[in-house]
Amino acid sequence: MRVIIQKVSQGRVEIAGQVVGSINQGFVLLVGVCQEDSEEDVQYLARKISKMRIFEDKDGKTNLDLAAVEGQILSISQFTLYANTKKGNRPSFTRAGNPELAESLYLKLNQSLRDLGFDVEEGKFGADMQVYLVNDGPMTIILDSQNKDL
Repeated sequence: MRVIIQKVSQGRVEIAGQVVGSINQGFVLLVGVCQEDSEEDVQYLARKISKMRIFEDKDGKTNLDLAAVEGQILSISQFTLYANTKKGNRPSFTRAGNPELAESLYLKLNQSLRDLGFDVEEGKFGADMQVYLVNDGPMTIILDSQNKDL
């Protein structure tokens, strides 16, 4: 699984002009699933996201995690994180997980984060969504459960 974490001062997602999820300070997560992913990847990412210390303390150092700032999460499914652009100019998405697997693991990640005590808002899996956010910093982190060197 790949997750892009964006530290935000606010974020929301709309479908057909209707707000379906909205947060204040916290993380907007863009979540992609590939065919090789499993519940083990979900648990790894939930732990990493929950402990990510990218909020500033009183001295301006990034020492605080999401819980310390009482932050929220807006989670958006995004299969395009597995785009392959090696050949030509049209991306291939063959590495992205099939919709049933992807939706299942996406929802399990969101539930795992809720189980850790976080308020998690969601987009709608597979929908055409408009995502609005104010990236705070900017601060954007990439996590990949299959490539932990990122």
